[in-house]
Amino acid sequence: MLKERLQKGDCLFGPFVNLCHPAVMEVAGLAGFDFAIIDTEHGEISSDRAVDMVRAAKLAGVSPVVRVYGNQPELISKALDIGAEAVQIPQISTRGEAQAAIRSAKFSPEGCRGANRYVRAARYSAADKAAYFSNANKDTAVIIQVEGKAGMENLAEIITVPGIDVLFIGPYDLSASLGIPGQVEHPLIMEAMNKTLELARQAGVAIGFFVDDAYSAVKWKKAGVQYISFAADVGLLYEVFKQKVSIFREE
Repeated sequence: MLKERLQKGDCLFGPFVNLCHPAVMEVAGLAGFDFAIIDTEHGEISSDRAVDMVRAAKLAGVSPVVRVYGNQPELISKALDIGAEAVQIPQISTRGEAQAAIRSAKFSPEGCRGANRYVRAARYSAADKAAYFSNANKDTAVIIQVEGKAGMENLAEIITVPGIDVLFIGPYDLSASLGIPGQVEHPLIMEAMNKTLELARQAGVAIGFFVDDAYSAVKWKKAGVQYISFAADVGLLYEVFKQKVSIFREE
């Protein structure tokens, strides 16, 4: 389980998945990625397709994470009901928003997630009722995504909210909010990421960063980042296609 590995201190590596097909999750697992993020925020994936991608991930040995498209209880609950090991929630800017996200992801008494034992996560009622609700709170991970200037200004308060398993920084949205869109290697971005790392160490929370290339991933791994999101399936596919076409054209 992803949360258990984070608690052990493992460094985890995985891509965003935008293509709406279970085979992509299988390929991610076969390639050796630790997790893959089913992106319902920017991808074309609906919840009825996401469930098959979760199934494929589990069969292939890669942890399925679902990124929802908003901090809404029904979206967070749905992602966990279909069996995601973690839910990733974007655009968190305040402590109150982070608290709301945690409540939506946890059953009572820790939160207000709708209780239904006839979902895939509860093995369609085959799981023991009492064990399912308590284990779900314990085993599923909540990943809070801070992406804007306001979120960075409130970071010291956000990171102390109980229940956050990973504080994830989205560098592209952050660069846009700072007036330097797309410049993810800009000194302002590096300063913000290093500040986040230090606050996370003090709070005992795992940190997550997005990177575009494997060498950047190695750099942040050595710096202590535990949850490293690497590019996206479509971009990686494009890079390989383009490389092979270039070889062919040059011969």
